[in-house]
Amino acid sequence: MIEKSIVMLGCFDTKGEDFTYLFQCLGNQGQSLITINTGVMETFVDFPIDVDNESVAAASGMSLEAIRESGDRGKAVELMGKGASKILADLVAKDRIKGVVGMGGGGGTYIILEAMQAIPLGIPKLCLSTVVAKDLTRQIKVKDITMMSSVVDVAGLNKISRLLIKQAADAISAMAEVIVDNLFPIKKHIAISMFGNTTKCVDKCTQLLKEKGYEVMAFHATGVGGATMESLIREGVFDAVLDVTTTEIADELCGGILSAGPDRLTAASEMGIPQIVVPGCLDMVNFAQMDTIPQKYKSRELYSWAPDVTLMRTDINENTVLGKQLVDKLKLAIATVEILIPLKGLSQIDNEGEIFYNPEANKALFESIKENAKGHIEVVQMNAHINDEVFAKLLVEHLLKMMK
Repeated sequence: MIEKSIVMLGCFDTKGEDFTYLFQCLGNQGQSLITINTGVMETFVDFPIDVDNESVAAASGMSLEAIRESGDRGKAVELMGKGASKILADLVAKDRIKGVVGMGGGGGTYIILEAMQAIPLGIPKLCLSTVVAKDLTRQIKVKDITMMSSVVDVAGLNKISRLLIKQAADAISAMAEVIVDNLFPIKKHIAISMFGNTTKCVDKCTQLLKEKGYEVMAFHATGVGGATMESLIREGVFDAVLDVTTTEIADELCGGILSAGPDRLTAASEMGIPQIVVPGCLDMVNFAQMDTIPQKYKSRELYSWAPDVTLMRTDINENTVLGKQLVDKLKLAIATVEILIPLKGLSQIDNEGEIFYNPEANKALFESIKENAKGHIEVVQMNAHINDEVFAKLLVEHLLKMMK
């Protein structure tokens, strides 16, 4: 049996003194190590390099010499991140990794975070960085990466950097040894999407499924939430999906701030696991503060859900498009999929007497779904609101039947 190791990666060329100390700290913890050099310059360090920068560059599709000769720092950072990611993916496939730790400034952090995209959920990932205060959403994406501020630059040892590097070494060592106690027998794992506007439905579904012995993991449909759910479905974490809140595709269509990207609603179909899909919260598109609304939407029906959240009611034309998009994404499913429609409303504020109640707009959505699903996907309608208990019971009933 091959011993698993902690991977230490970063630009050893410019951060040699810091990485030498990190290597020593990890060694003092008794850790087996794999070292990966992502720096592009000549490197001289006092520890063994298992994967040199030439190998990292080659994995990106370009030689190290060509990267150096280009003189393009931005391209070099991009390529070394890409190469390191491929090398980590290979180590994961060989079951060699139990943790990953890196350190860097702006460029080094980008490389580390890009490389860590190859590491699946549960394998700890820690980055000691000078740019923790920045918005790193695009770099971290949907991964369970722990960011730790270096406080001072990663540019040679001093009283502060020694302390924090040692803490980083101790932290990744401890994280790598964690074993989860499976005290509760779980039948299967189910992903469910939610929003504040669909909370009552999701809470009831979760309760009913837990009573049957299933573990339910809820994902907030905030763009990152939906993308994370899709990513974990592809990693094989779930046995089924109860996609109650598909609002993120409305944001993708209309330029809202909570889009999960074009791949939303595709993972379960590709992975061949059963899924129930609801057009939950397709009555709305999410924007930030009221003064951030694009000019073309200023005259639309808007609602301030919170000081920093403005909702826009979708109209008949948008709902016609959304109905087709939702079905088209599901047509490629290789396992059972059903669309369940609550005829009396799609969100807390799409209810009779509420601000987004618009039966004509909803009718356009429902008709589009039924027309495009014809001959491909079963569509079930219920004369209920999405947050009615009877609708939640129907969702669970159909999902359990599907999973059998």
